[in-house]
Amino acid sequence: MTIRPGRAARPAAAFEPAAEPAATSPTAHRRVASGLSLARLAVTHAMGLCLMTGLALSGPAQAARTIPSAPAVPAALLNAPARPASDRARDARRRPLALLALAHVHPGQKIADLMPGSGYFTRLLSLATGAAGHVYAVIPAEMAARHPETPRTARQIAADPAFGNVSVVVTPITDFHVAEPLDLVWTAQNYHDVYGAMGPETARRMNRAIFQALRPGGLLMIIDHSALPGSGSTAPNSLHRIDPALIVHQAESVGFRLLTRSPLLLNPADTHTLPVFDPRIRGKTDQVVLLFQRPEAHGQ
Repeated sequence: MTIRPGRAARPAAAFEPAAEPAATSPTAHRRVASGLSLARLAVTHAMGLCLMTGLALSGPAQAARTIPSAPAVPAALLNAPARPASDRARDARRRPLALLALAHVHPGQKIADLMPGSGYFTRLLSLATGAAGHVYAVIPAEMAARHPETPRTARQIAADPAFGNVSVVVTPITDFHVAEPLDLVWTAQNYHDVYGAMGPETARRMNRAIFQALRPGGLLMIIDHSALPGSGSTAPNSLHRIDPALIVHQAESVGFRLLTRSPLLLNPADTHTLPVFDPRIRGKTDQVVLLFQRPEAHGQ
């Protein structure tokens, strides 16, 4: 297994970042809040299935967009012998097959798992993409510098022959890149840490680098613990949550298009006021699931 260090940071592409609002714009909040209200009042199994196939919920006044159908993710994936028991124990609440289907994961894809943590999704993405695909476990250089043990799990996964299509990349977060254009960038329960610990501008620059690393038409999947609307930069640090409108605002400001906001990990019982590590809510938080796309052509 080889760890591929990031090359020296290249100059950021010229772009004018939108000013970070003290409170997110009314439009952004209306879009996100309306999706949340709808989900809380009328989430049904049928609605979930529609969203899993790519139906957009970016706003009530916006026409639904779709992306081409992908092959179904086989249920047998969850029973792969190479998956540890600790991963399988989390399947029921993390709903991995539905999430992978939502992101159109299929064999042969080139995918980055950004900040892979325990490697739960790294292993699944590796198995789902198969020998013809590749999964890059991407670890921010800033994180590796502060916590040298951080890449250890990713190294262990990449060294396992069952996950032979995984390699580890360490790169500055604002210079996110791998060796080839990507079909999908996936990050789960991490955006709040970048936004809170490194700052809103760093999060935006990360988004811009991800945009450039994706092929035209490529997808960005962001999953994170939801915070109350208008909670700004307080919740990411104090609660390890983030207002979904902040994510949408930042991603769209660098050119991404919101395709889907899915209720797959919705928990209406979560008050959004407890830290995610509080035993009363740990493992049961209300999580936002956002799927963005890099447009096929500029301005599309």
